[in-house]
Amino acid sequence: MMIPVLLGVLFIVFLIIEITPGDPAAIMLGEGARQEDIENLREKLGLNEPFLIRFVNYVKGVVTRFDLGISYNTKRAVSTEILQRFPKTALLALLSSIISAVLGITLGIISAIRQYTIFDNLATALALFGVSIPNFWQGLMSIIIFSIWLGWLPASGSYGPEYWVLPALTLGTSTTAIIMRMTRSSMLEVIRQDYIRTARAKGLSERVVIVKHALKNALIPIVTVIGIQFGGLLEGSVLVETVFAIPGLGKYMIDAIRQRDFPVVQGGVLFLAFAFSFVNLIVDIIYSYIDPRIKSQYKRDKKEKSDSNKNKKEVAYE
Repeated sequence: MMIPVLLGVLFIVFLIIEITPGDPAAIMLGEGARQEDIENLREKLGLNEPFLIRFVNYVKGVVTRFDLGISYNTKRAVSTEILQRFPKTALLALLSSIISAVLGITLGIISAIRQYTIFDNLATALALFGVSIPNFWQGLMSIIIFSIWLGWLPASGSYGPEYWVLPALTLGTSTTAIIMRMTRSSMLEVIRQDYIRTARAKGLSERVVIVKHALKNALIPIVTVIGIQFGGLLEGSVLVETVFAIPGLGKYMIDAIRQRDFPVVQGGVLFLAFAFSFVNLIVDIIYSYIDPRIKSQYKRDKKEKSDSNKNKKEVAYE
């Protein structure tokens, strides 16, 4: 399903850029360009061809050569520009994902096993507060408090480990609340099952019951949320990178939007859509290792399909 999803995303982006006011050739040549030069550049870039032909040619270039076009401003391949900047975006998303997963799962477990206590109510309030705060506002407040007032951390850049603390916390705390709520809900459903009562009746310690039996069986929805949130963190880094002046893919796309560098916008959106889809594919694969029943179900369905095809061939042969 990744292929039709990516094609759909690319078509929508292509269509939006098509109806966006402004001539890319005129933007590239500047305000004082002659109409003749603009027409020649449009012909060279293939902008005079029909929309569907340009879309098919673009898809063909992406599939066969990983050709995302040429940047109007830098005159360099968009794929090269993206691959140079994506590591910083991926690092920011990874650090934020680790922070959100550790805090979210820990708070969710404690909130579930201490349901309706002061800690549970406080964690719920903090979760709602974290979901409600926009990333860009939290980033600006973090800069004002920790960089300007206290002077503990740098306000912008990516020149060392200390430069990643504020961006990672800004991006990670917003998803911590979502993971925390999902962990709490999933754990509450699991700890009421009969096998949890049986484990406690056998004399197992509470830590073993929670970690080995309850958490393991509650991980499926939690892993799903973490995977989706990681993909969302890749996209959410667009604003955070701009606030903290991190030269990643997000800031690169924002600058391209301002300059109407359409190939960069198309290539960046397509690349992020692929990364998001790939993360979800990895999550689906992880399911089979968390819950062996999923792997056995897949093998059983595959065997039934194989037997069905074999029977059809035998009937056709007879």
